[in-house]
Amino acid sequence: MKLGRFLIPLGVFALLVLFLAVGLNHSREVGVLKSPLVNHDIPQWELPLLNDPQHRLGSQALKGQWYVLNVWGSWCPACRQEHPVLLKARASSSVRIIGVDWKDDDADANEWLTKLGNPYTDVVSDRAGDTAINLGVAAAPETFLVNPEGVIVYKQVGEVTPRDWQNEFLGRLPPELARSAP
Repeated sequence: MKLGRFLIPLGVFALLVLFLAVGLNHSREVGVLKSPLVNHDIPQWELPLLNDPQHRLGSQALKGQWYVLNVWGSWCPACRQEHPVLLKARASSSVRIIGVDWKDDDADANEWLTKLGNPYTDVVSDRAGDTAINLGVAAAPETFLVNPEGVIVYKQVGEVTPRDWQNEFLGRLPPELARSAP
C-alpha cells in the first residue's frame, strides 16, 4: 500500500516526461516565431529616403522584383553583429536590399553607415515606427524576403547569419539573383 502511494505519482511523472521528450524531438521548428504575414501580401508602406527625404520609396514601387527588407537601427547591438553579413550579402548577390532605419536619428544612422559601410541598395527612415508596427516587428533586426508579387515569403526574427542568408534567403531566390553565399 505504501509502495503504491509512490508508484502512481512516479508513473504519472514518467509519462509526462515521455510526452514532453517525444514532443520536443518531433518539433522541427522549436523556437521559431511564425509570422502571420508570411505567404501574404506585404502591408502597403511608403517612407522617405534617409539621405533624400523629399523622395519616397514603398512597396508599390518595389512590386515586380524580389527584395529583402531589413529593419535595423543604429541603437541596436544585434544589428551591428548582423551588419557584416549584410555587407557580404550585397556584394555576393543581385537581390535588392532595402534598409528600414527604425526609430532612429538620421544623423546617427548616417554615421553608422559611413563607419560600418552601407549594405543597402536604398535606406528609408521609419522615425515614427508605424511601418515596422504594420510589419509585426517586435525588435530589431527583423528581415523579410518579398517576391515580385509583393508576397512575404520569409521572415527572419533576429540577426541574419551567413547560414541564414545561404539557406533561407538565397535558397528561396531565383538562381540569377542568388550568386553565392557571403
